[in-house]
Amino acid sequence: MYEYISGKLTELAPTYAVVEAAGVGYYLNISLQTFSAIENQNDVRLYVHFVVREDAQLLYGFASKIERELFRNLISVSGVGGNTARMILSTYSSSELRNIIATENAVLLKNVKGLGLKTAQKIIVELSGKMLELNVVDGDQMAVGKVDAQAYDETLSALQMLGFQRGVSEKVVKAIFKESPSISVEDAVRQALRRM
Repeated sequence: MYEYISGKLTELAPTYAVVEAAGVGYYLNISLQTFSAIENQNDVRLYVHFVVREDAQLLYGFASKIERELFRNLISVSGVGGNTARMILSTYSSSELRNIIATENAVLLKNVKGLGLKTAQKIIVELSGKMLELNVVDGDQMAVGKVDAQAYDETLSALQMLGFQRGVSEKVVKAIFKESPSISVEDAVRQALRRM
């Protein structure tokens, strides 16, 4: 129904963005890939996937068409919903996910919170052929900056929004920032998701 929403980025968190277009604020669920791509921008264009359920209408936003296509492929697998697909795309970049599926690495894929081995294997079986169509190089970039309280807090906040308890998250996040002081919020959260 919607292809994209272009407008002013009025609010941003690691799990959602609010984009104002033509006087209307759209709440879009986003992954860490998209968060990282748009966090320093005022005006954005997010490619949209619209989900209508019995109890909700949800918009998912993506910084690139390739990420949206991966999301659509993931939710086409029985047992994988929007939040699980978003968690997968937050844990792995588009290129990492394509490599995991291409190499049939179900053990690595099941490291995503809420994803069991059977579902991971099902994703690989159903999507292995589709990954060839998505064999496009996209701009997976790592942001490098100073470690500050804001990056640390944003990482903790993202993990809490994803359902992790603060105490457990703090221990993992402290270790990550100790090892890599210049790590970006996106990469810190990815590493934390892999370690929990």
